[in-house]
Amino acid sequence: MIRPEQVWRSEPEAAVTEQQEASEDAVMTRIGQAVILLHAGDREEARNRLGDIWAELGAEGDSLHRCTLAHYMADAQDDPEDELAWDLRALSAAEALGDGPLMPRGFYPSLHLSLADDYVKLGRPEAARVHLARARAAAAALPDDGYGNGVRGAILRLERRLAAEPGAGPRPFPEQSP
Repeated sequence: MIRPEQVWRSEPEAAVTEQQEASEDAVMTRIGQAVILLHAGDREEARNRLGDIWAELGAEGDSLHRCTLAHYMADAQDDPEDELAWDLRALSAAEALGDGPLMPRGFYPSLHLSLADDYVKLGRPEAARVHLARARAAAAALPDDGYGNGVRGAILRLERRLAAEPGAGPRPFPEQSP
């Protein structure tokens, strides 16, 4: 039997939990709104809004928020070095989450694919190959749907692009090496 004092004590705790969840949803909503701007072509405003949210989150903010925000902030960058820095922040935040229920394993292929693409843009094909191999290995966790097929297709396209590099000749990807 529940005593009145137990109910009274649990209601404030429940309210705090609900407020925290609503606050977290608000952060993801704001990130989503900035991403809409990004996809609509307003990179500067998206960058500004994402930067404001990043400043609010701080270095110790929620790892899922930081991962999501940094992953999209990378796409809003004009400089490939800045893009790489944000993608590295996204991966670091993802790793802080571990393999717990908050971090979908299907996110790692996209994170590593983004890093591989960054390294290609920076003329660092070997670093690109390392992250492409990690993306390929993590792709097993992707669902067999539009998202999963899209990421797997992007991995394949980047592998072909790297294999066709002028003067490089065909080289195995790290996971194919003996």
